[in-house]
Amino acid sequence: MLGWSIAFLIVALIAAFFGFTGIASASAGIAKIIFFIFIVLWLIALLVNAIRGRGPRP
Repeated sequence: MLGWSIAFLIVALIAAFFGFTGIASASAGIAKIIFFIFIVLWLIALLVNAIRGRGPRP
């Protein structure tokens, strides 16, 4: 999921460089949404592992 966020960010930067502001703002918005979803899912996984008492995998 983080890879998708980075891909949309790169698309937004390239589109902004070439002057496609509509595509750039849409791609940046999608990248931001996917990044926040990734952070929320990561925090949930961290909490679940802490409650279960398991440490990180080696």
